[in-house]
Amino acid sequence: MEPPSGPPHRECTPWQGPLLTVSLLIFWSRPVTAQLTIESVPADAAEGSDVLLLVHSQLENPRAYNWHKGEKEGPDHIILSLVTDTQQATPGPAHSGRETLYPNGSLQLQNVNQNDSGIYMLLAIDGNFKVHKASGQIRVYLALPTPFIRSSTSDLVEGQGSVALTCEPETQNTTYQWSMNNQSLPDSARLQLSLDYRTLTVHSVTRKDTGPYECWTRNPVSARRSDPFILKVFYGTSGGVPGPFLSAGTIAGIVAGVLAGLVLTAVLGWFLLCRDSAGARSQQDLREPRPPACPQGHGCPHNPNSMVPLHDSRTDIPIYEELRNCDTNIYCRINPKAEVTQYLPQGTWAAEGRGHVRPQSLGRS
Repeated sequence: MEPPSGPPHRECTPWQGPLLTVSLLIFWSRPVTAQLTIESVPADAAEGSDVLLLVHSQLENPRAYNWHKGEKEGPDHIILSLVTDTQQATPGPAHSGRETLYPNGSLQLQNVNQNDSGIYMLLAIDGNFKVHKASGQIRVYLALPTPFIRSSTSDLVEGQGSVALTCEPETQNTTYQWSMNNQSLPDSARLQLSLDYRTLTVHSVTRKDTGPYECWTRNPVSARRSDPFILKVFYGTSGGVPGPFLSAGTIAGIVAGVLAGLVLTAVLGWFLLCRDSAGARSQQDLREPRPPACPQGHGCPHNPNSMVPLHDSRTDIPIYEELRNCDTNIYCRINPKAEVTQYLPQGTWAAEGRGHVRPQSLGRS
């Protein structure tokens, strides 16, 4: 913003004399409607900035300028007065030390705040001592902070109860706006906005109402957006599971993974069972005795079931006892002409015909 040409006047001097002179001129002169216009630059100012009340349609041979705070005239509302002949500016009771009056009648305010908002009136005296009146307005707004969303409750059960979402903090001259899922709010009877749009109420909350929600704050000098806010909605009779909820694709992926795990487990179990069964059969074959090989010169029986193991513990003891207490009459009955031998040394064979007798140990009868 460039100030008007000419040096500004801000020096504070005793104001009783010059101010009284300007006041008398204004009192004696009847204000008339002129083409004077006042423009506020900028039209909407943020706190801490500078504002210029720029005068358009300058008067010819102006004698004095007198700025007032508010729409009322009077000495108590004077900010600055300027006599053009002497270029002397006189501050009034409403002067704050931040105002500057330029030779063309424009007034600048530095480092404005919201208390500076309002109407400012200019009374200008021309060469014929006629008073021309014009007014301008300054609007000062707060630079908005980043908003946030506050929830009235954190325990939400699907289909039960409501929740109120409030956009904080509350500021003056602010417009509030809401979005859901990065879109404007849907047209639903369950969504209700307060009169100032600052509070959004969701009735009969469902899992589709989890959000995210965002609130916007706007004024003429700034706009801010909150961080996304997500509702936690529980469902089920026993508290259920909190949202957000799984999509259909995610559920299908989980089911497929579980089925694949079951199939893999079944295949692994079948493999282990087959391996254990094969091992058991191998051990059983090692424990079972095999029939002896047929010696040379002796024929093997044709019936495998008739083969007797070489050493059978079940027959060792009876045969041994029978041979120890042998009955010689048996040999007589086999061969009546045979002579009974009282003693047969161990390892001796007795043969008759094709029969063979091989006692393990023979004692005396």
